[in-house]
Amino acid sequence: MSNDALNALRHDINEIDSDLLVLLAKRRRISHSVVEYKIANNKPIRDEAREQALLEKLISYGKSLGLDAYYINNVFQTILEDSVLNQQAMLQKSLNPTVLSETHRVAYLGGQGSYSQLACHKYFSRRPGKLVEIGCSSFEQITTKVENGQADFGLLPIENTSSGSINEVFDLLQHAQVSIVGEVTHSVEHCLLALPGTELAQINKVFAHPQPFAQCSRFIQGLGDIQHETCDSTSSALQSAMETHNSAAIGSAQAGKNVGLEVIKSGLANQRENHSRFIVVARKPLQVSKQIPTKTSLIMATKQQAGSLADALMIFKHHQINLVKLESRPVPGNPWEEVFYVDLEANLDDNHVQQAIEELKEHTQYTRILGCYQSESLQAVNINN
Repeated sequence: MSNDALNALRHDINEIDSDLLVLLAKRRRISHSVVEYKIANNKPIRDEAREQALLEKLISYGKSLGLDAYYINNVFQTILEDSVLNQQAMLQKSLNPTVLSETHRVAYLGGQGSYSQLACHKYFSRRPGKLVEIGCSSFEQITTKVENGQADFGLLPIENTSSGSINEVFDLLQHAQVSIVGEVTHSVEHCLLALPGTELAQINKVFAHPQPFAQCSRFIQGLGDIQHETCDSTSSALQSAMETHNSAAIGSAQAGKNVGLEVIKSGLANQRENHSRFIVVARKPLQVSKQIPTKTSLIMATKQQAGSLADALMIFKHHQINLVKLESRPVPGNPWEEVFYVDLEANLDDNHVQQAIEELKEHTQYTRILGCYQSESLQAVNINN
């Protein structure tokens, strides 16, 4: 094949890709029109039966075109997830027009290229408006900017599939005067980043935020006797690597590219599937429609007697409320006392949820609602290929 023939084929592929983008944009616009009907008629945003029937039809048709079921399923699951999450965001905008304005001032940890910035872009890409980014050097600075009105929203990482819960954030939520109004999960792909031309064998110092160090502990141990220096954010780790001879930082490939660092090695995390969950906080809570999947997060301190935690948890079972997370943290200044953070699949506007919260108050020393918010964890429908 000649070079001209190859270029002609690539030109055809580029045109097809452009056509696909036009069609995806058209599909999204039609999807936006569909949500208007669902809002007016109080219909659930997600119709899993329709999704399953649609996927089965597409897979059957795709096979007749020579496409395999796995490929078709992956592509259209992504498209359907985008459609559902965008429709849910539109519904939330219609319910909270004064809170969700045309400008979003968002405080997050670090700066350009940090995982928090990438998660911020992912979350607010579904919420039209101007995004004003406010990089912060600590989690407490994020909540402070939200509390004093310098930021409309704050983005806080709360747990990771590899390193577990981020205790500093859980402890901060005990006293921060903010409400959880959203969540987003972002895939984390750690790379070792260094100045161009640097070889792995030359590196004698690695900079990183404590979380990447924890998530890449096996790789770090394999490097042998090198220095590890923790930084307050991935952005500051990248800057340190830029300024320090024979050093490297742990961050995303895009973050390295932004500041002029090259990927020395990728896939550093202990687990291949490495995801971080972030919560979005604001000064005031949002109203959440019953038409979409919803989570409620709260703090509770149980009484200091045998069986008190079990009694509290039985309330959720009695009201058929699914508990998806339970985390304990010590109470500062009160030795041996703990508070429990609870995530529920529940909407505070439901009567049975309100009843459960009232009963919970009778079995605990105190209970505080942290927020009721749209769940962005979508379970893909099962397809028999």
